Amino acid sequence: MGASASPLGEFLRARRKLLKPEDVGLPLDAARRVPGLRREEVAARADISPEYYLRIEQGRDRRPSEQVVRSLAKALLLDDDGANYLFRVARPLPYLRAVREPSVVSDSVRRLLDAWTQTPAYVTDANLDVLAANRLARLVSPGILVPGTNLLEAAYDHLTMTTVMNGADVELEWEETIREYIGALRFNGDPDDARLQDVVGRLSSRHLSFRRIWAEHDVSPLTTGLRPVTIEPFGRVDLVWQTLGIPRSPRQFLTTYMAEPGSRSAQALRALSGGLESTLVLGGRDRESGDERAS
Repeated sequence: MGASASPLGEFLRARRKLLKPEDVGLPLDAARRVPGLRREEVAARADISPEYYLRIEQGRDRRPSEQVVRSLAKALLLDDDGANYLFRVARPLPYLRAVREPSVVSDSVRRLLDAWTQTPAYVTDANLDVLAANRLARLVSPGILVPGTNLLEAAYDHLTMTTVMNGADVELEWEETIREYIGALRFNGDPDDARLQDVVGRLSSRHLSFRRIWAEHDVSPLTTGLRPVTIEPFGRVDLVWQTLGIPRSPRQFLTTYMAEPGSRSAQALRALSGGLESTLVLGGRDRESGDERAS
């Protein structure tokens, strides 16, 4: 990605090219040679001059008015997530970067994670780096939900491995997950963040599909969905994941895994958490015995 001269212009250009004339009620034109809408067509839909729209898209006007931004979101048929992202890149708050601290998970959140012995849970930042995870989360996704791992890079590594072993069906399944992660990375990420640039640059050099999807400029936060995991001896089961923002930590997100009550997934998660709790209890007894012997 590199340092972006105009995230606003890049987003407008990408979304303009993805729209079809018929999407906005324009007649089909066999002589049309450019993909998507023309600049003047977007300008007309937003009720601004073509010259002004060109300045915005070229990065020569980086702070259009709120009314103009709202009109552009409507002209490009953006959903709520897309409109929120457009407002953020159109009217950035640079002073926030000056006071931003390193991603440190608070003690209270860490205690919460440790207290959830039957609920896998972990914390990520805006770049999808895992910052903290409880023991059950590390058992559910060994080697992935580990502090220091980037979820998007791990997903690509997993895609490469599972496609070789299981074929195209798994590839399609993981591409959906990757699309979710890429949408969240762009939605939450700061274009001027060196870590974001590092992640995007590395993935761009390694994966053609990442370059293709990233160029589409889809934006969407992680909210909820299903994630298939393998828990032996149950095999593959689906867990429901839910992601929430952490108050007073605007660039940190808490994700939990749950299972439908009475399902095979619930049985698998209960068995896994039961083994963990047994280990914890035995460990406590061992420590107590050791203390008694020492006394």
